[in-house]
Amino acid sequence: MTEFIQALKKRRSIYSLGDNLPQSHEEITAFVKEIVRESPTSFNSQTQRVVFLFDDAHKKLWSMTEEALKPLTPAEAFPNTQAKLQSFAAGTGTLLFFEDMDIVKNLQEQFELYADNFPVWSEQASGLTQANVWTALAQKNIGANLQHYNPVIDEAVAKEWSIPSNWKLRAQLVFGSIEAEAGEKEYMEDSARFLEFN
Repeated sequence: MTEFIQALKKRRSIYSLGDNLPQSHEEITAFVKEIVRESPTSFNSQTQRVVFLFDDAHKKLWSMTEEALKPLTPAEAFPNTQAKLQSFAAGTGTLLFFEDMDIVKNLQEQFELYADNFPVWSEQASGLTQANVWTALAQKNIGANLQHYNPVIDEAVAKEWSIPSNWKLRAQLVFGSIEAEAGEKEYMEDSARFLEFN
């Protein structure tokens, strides 16, 4: 149990990323695929889909995101947004997490009693997978931070990388070498967060 808790503690939002990882793209890809395969889904539906972006594709994503956000961001705030996006581009790559909505719809039709729950369970599966991958990368000393620029970038991403129309973008996990550690994490009081009864 202690090792598992230590792994959870090691998973932090690392914003100072570089492109200096000892692992090859192939090693990272194989590692992530294994974690995704072992991450749980309702009814073993395996709805998670992942797109790996390295090198030019990775940089292109954050350039596209900058273009999409510029007209939506107040001019005085844009330099901060731009700097943030450039910090993502400085990393090694980005994992795009999607959910296959065709599977969700099929399950809704197959099991009408639970129809309202399948989109929720799909979101839970996506979150579990993202957390598992993020924690596993941290164990290999790969820094990462999780972003959610969907739906602003959905259309551009789908067009650029020919994403199937039934895949719904849920998150972007930026990763790379850790150039500066995360700050101290603060925790709320247990009394506000937990209840226990005997």
